[in-house]
Amino acid sequence: MQLQTLLAALPENLSTQVFTHASFTERRSDSYTRLAFLGDSVLGLAVTSHLFPRLEAERFGAGRLTKIRAQTVSGAACRVVAERLGVPERLAAAAPAGTDIGGLAGTERVLASITEAIIGAVYLHNGYDVTAAAVVEAFAPEIEEALDHPVDFKSALQERLAQRALVVVYAVTEERGLPHERFFDVAATIGSEVVATGSGRSKKAAEQAAARAALDKLESRPPRAPAASEVG
Repeated sequence: MQLQTLLAALPENLSTQVFTHASFTERRSDSYTRLAFLGDSVLGLAVTSHLFPRLEAERFGAGRLTKIRAQTVSGAACRVVAERLGVPERLAAAAPAGTDIGGLAGTERVLASITEAIIGAVYLHNGYDVTAAAVVEAFAPEIEEALDHPVDFKSALQERLAQRALVVVYAVTEERGLPHERFFDVAATIGSEVVATGSGRSKKAAEQAAARAALDKLESRPPRAPAASEVG
C-alpha cells in the first residue's frame, strides 16, 4: 500500500506526532490533532477529485456526490483503513510505558483521527499529488463500496416509519471537543421515545449514525403505532 510506504518514510518528528495521543503529552500541540485537521481536508479533496470525473453529471448531482464522499471518508471507513495500516499496533508501541491503550486502540474516533493525521503528515512531506494517489489507493475498497451500495440511513429509516405513519426527529444532545475537532451527539426520537443515539464529526454524520442504530434496533422489534395524542 502506497500510504503505508509513505508513512514508513516520514521524518521522525512527523512520524512521532502522528501516533501521539493528547493523553501521551503535556502539550496538546505535540499530539496528532492538528495533523488530523489538515489530513481531513486532504482526504476529502483527494476522494472528491477522484470521484468527480468518474461519475456522469446526469446521474450524479452534487447531492448524490456528497453522500458518496461522506460514506467513503466516514469515521467507520477511516477506522478500517487504520486497521489495514496497522495503526492499533503502532499506537500501542508509541504509548508511554505503563499506559493502557486498550480503549484508545479500539475507538473509531481515535483510529479515524490517526488515519487523517497520517494523511496530513504525508501531505506535508510529499505534497498533494503523491498523497492524493496514495489516499485513493488506500480507500479504494471504501470508494467502490460507496458506489455499489450507497447508504442513506436517514432516508431508509423514514421510509420504514412512513408505513406506520411515524416520523423520526433528530436533536443534538451534546457538542464536545475543541473547535477544530468538534463531535456531536444526536438522539433519534420516534413518538415520545428516544430509540437510538449516534455521534459524528458533524451534525449530519451524527444523525446518520443515530438513524443506523435506530434501524438496527427496529430489526429486533417493530415500531409501535402512534398514540392518539401523537396524531394530528
